[in-house]
Amino acid sequence: MSTLASFRLDSRVSVVTGGARGLGYDIADALAEAGSDLVITSRQQETVDEAADKFRQAHGVQVLPLTLDHCDFDQVVAVAQQAADWQGRIDVLVNNAGGGVGGIPDLFERPPEAIKTMIETNLIGPMYCCREFGRTMVGAGRGSIINIASIAGMCGRDRRMYDRTGLGQQPIGYAAAKGGVISMTMDLAGYLTPKGVRVNAISPGGFERGQVQAFIDAYSDATPMGRMGRDGVDLKGAILFLASDASAYVTGQNLAVDGGFVMWK
Repeated sequence: MSTLASFRLDSRVSVVTGGARGLGYDIADALAEAGSDLVITSRQQETVDEAADKFRQAHGVQVLPLTLDHCDFDQVVAVAQQAADWQGRIDVLVNNAGGGVGGIPDLFERPPEAIKTMIETNLIGPMYCCREFGRTMVGAGRGSIINIASIAGMCGRDRRMYDRTGLGQQPIGYAAAKGGVISMTMDLAGYLTPKGVRVNAISPGGFERGQVQAFIDAYSDATPMGRMGRDGVDLKGAILFLASDASAYVTGQNLAVDGGFVMWK
């Protein structure tokens, strides 16, 4: 197989949780462009149906759009079975669903229920998905799991940057959950790799999404590459590498896609 051919995903099925918008949409788009059929999930059927139509039209792939609350274990079990039955295989799982849960961010004022929900959304849900989708992969003796973590799980952030620019902060629980995702990835790789399933993580840095200019400037100045990440561009290559045979000898790794932000910490 040529090097370029090793990046192709023809005849494969990739599952992307939260694949209807944001980074999840970019992830699914990259996999579809490489030839993979898709199973994408969202909590809203209308949202995931619209995204599915776009992927079909842009790349000519088959897409199965499903609703999923990945924190509901019974739903994860049911959706994993639907995905496995669809084409009889699951080759790639990208655990993308998660994100910041709203409410008061300050640790000393944040309600305990919000702390619990943050951990469930960003760690427990992805673990459920690894368990149930991974079951199909192990049965086939092949597969690649990619967990979307964050540089928040790799370093303590300088909160003064947020205070000075008036930008709301992510709660401490987000960092705790994403750190857990990174540790889960390494130990899960140890468990699943001998069974034929590779497990890796990607930790994105800050992406520019309409934040106040003062924050964008401060964050960019703290990053060796001098800018924030770009939607539609900066995550796609990393995803395709870890999903495809181009990374056939790579497992248990956490790839920071952050312009070098963590390197300077």
